[in-house]
Amino acid sequence: MRKHVVVGTAGHVDHGKTALVRALTGTDTDRWEEEKRRGITIDLGFARLPLTDDLIASIVDVPGHEDFVRNMVAGAAGVDVALLVIAADEGVMPQTVEHLAILEFLGVRSGVVALTKVDLVESDWFELVEADVVDRIADSSVHWESPVSFSATTGVGTEELKGALIQAAAQAVQRSADDLFRMPVDRVFSAAGAGTVVTGTTWSGTVATGDDVRVLPGESHARVRSVEVHGEARQQAEPGRRTALALPGVEKGDASRGCVVVTDTGWNETGTIDAMVTLLPEARALSQRSRLRLHLGTAEVMARVTPAADEVAPGGTAAVRLRLEQPVVARSGDRGVLRSYSPIRTIGGCVVVDPMPPQRPRRPQALPDRAVADPAARLAAFVALEGWTGLRLGDLPVRVGVHPSEVAEVVVKAGALGVVAVGDRLFSQAVLHEARRTTLEALEVHHRDRPLDPGMPRELLRSVLRNPDLSDHVWAELGGEGGVAADGGFIRLSSFRPAVSEKEERWVMAIRQALGDAGPHGRTVEELVEVAPQSSVRDLAEYLVRDGMAVRVGRDRFYSLEAARELRDAILEEVRERGRAMPAELRDKTGLTRKYLIPFLEWLDGTGHTIRDGDGRRLGPAAEAGDGGS
Repeated sequence: MRKHVVVGTAGHVDHGKTALVRALTGTDTDRWEEEKRRGITIDLGFARLPLTDDLIASIVDVPGHEDFVRNMVAGAAGVDVALLVIAADEGVMPQTVEHLAILEFLGVRSGVVALTKVDLVESDWFELVEADVVDRIADSSVHWESPVSFSATTGVGTEELKGALIQAAAQAVQRSADDLFRMPVDRVFSAAGAGTVVTGTTWSGTVATGDDVRVLPGESHARVRSVEVHGEARQQAEPGRRTALALPGVEKGDASRGCVVVTDTGWNETGTIDAMVTLLPEARALSQRSRLRLHLGTAEVMARVTPAADEVAPGGTAAVRLRLEQPVVARSGDRGVLRSYSPIRTIGGCVVVDPMPPQRPRRPQALPDRAVADPAARLAAFVALEGWTGLRLGDLPVRVGVHPSEVAEVVVKAGALGVVAVGDRLFSQAVLHEARRTTLEALEVHHRDRPLDPGMPRELLRSVLRNPDLSDHVWAELGGEGGVAADGGFIRLSSFRPAVSEKEERWVMAIRQALGDAGPHGRTVEELVEVAPQSSVRDLAEYLVRDGMAVRVGRDRFYSLEAARELRDAILEEVRERGRAMPAELRDKTGLTRKYLIPFLEWLDGTGHTIRDGDGRRLGPAAEAGDGGS
């Protein structure tokens, strides 16, 4: 199986990066007329370099001029192997140092130093430059191969340089083809017959012709018309390849450098990021609302800093929240570069810990816990932070930085740390304990305040926990333990039974008597106020309904059970005799006016005793079955 790596050049302006790439690949990566006229690289260039039969390098050639460092960062993002180019006739220069820092902040694991233009210097000078370079890279977090002498003019060092790249590539981690697809966009153009074309380096996952993709930030959707890899038509693109996607239906203005093409719904744009920030020793401290430039992937956005503590000290590492002035697409574990607002220079780097943190509190919470290497412990910290909201399982690959294939295993391991799956969300055991306590307290209060109710309505209890899945889980647990019971649309403590006090018992008897006296006319709540307090009369009447001693028709009219049955039987008798009875005929039969008759007929429709047929009624299934219930 072939391994593909992304090799990114770095180095000071005019140190021979483009000439080196041309000598290695035969490709001139300077595309613009201005680049050729000025003799410097302004924008990103790309070339393909087969190193062995099983190893292919995608080279990203970046500008070295200080005015175009933003383009350099865009090209360096996602690099597997760095190719640091230092001209032997000048040695280490300002952009050499800055580019080295950028590579370190981006987490590049391995690299090769090419000492170019060796044909222009004497051996004594070369030895001094080489010694200085070796000294500067000795403490670098990047593992550098020994410097290689190279001349684009004479070809000296070409094979040695390829060998060093092969050595460095061996240390690069193979990008995952079964991860979520993501391709940061570095170029957008229109092509006849293809529509809008976006290009970039595929960071993870695969994309194929016919796949549905989204372009974020924004709302653009498209089905991939065609795929090219290194300029050749392919059915799909895999990680580490230079990729071009034709996206019909996407307007050219809806995509630009900094956008990201994705497939999975777990990706979302974000305007807030929690990150661990490291500043260079020479940088100024970052305090509350410091403004800076964040380079993430191919995007460059302005951001305001909210440190977890008072400030981020020069040379230090600290937790911060970055509030972005334009949205980006990020994943936990992504690395970015920080540059000052003015004057523009590199001041540090960051590691994204949480790409979509809760908006409250405003300062980042428990950020070191969410940044630990162990994915199960990291997941537990995220779940604890989310509290009653819970963490959606579908968000784990992006938000927590867990590989999709490892989600199930990580969730199981996090169970030992108090993480519980409820539906499609994860909660901490502490939240579940609090949810149980809150549920029991809510039921106790409801029973105390409304002792005549059969229990607390399900939807009302769901609103207490603010999460339907969590509520249902807690009810199921408590029900299994015998603590609560469900009665229709109500939840109650198992020990609770609706009951009336001695005073209420007198009112209940008065209401029963009033309903009995009302016969087929029934009584409304307003009419029953004559025999019971207004504040209690509806609850008491509903109590009689639930106890089987009364019937409610519509929202507000109550009948004694006996009166409702007699009226029902009289209507059904008339309908049965006629086959289909009109309201006027039923009015003559019962002696009721439309005010009383029509609501009662609608109630019979609802119970299945009658079926409306035009303006008339015929027998319903309950009557045909001889259902004598009310």
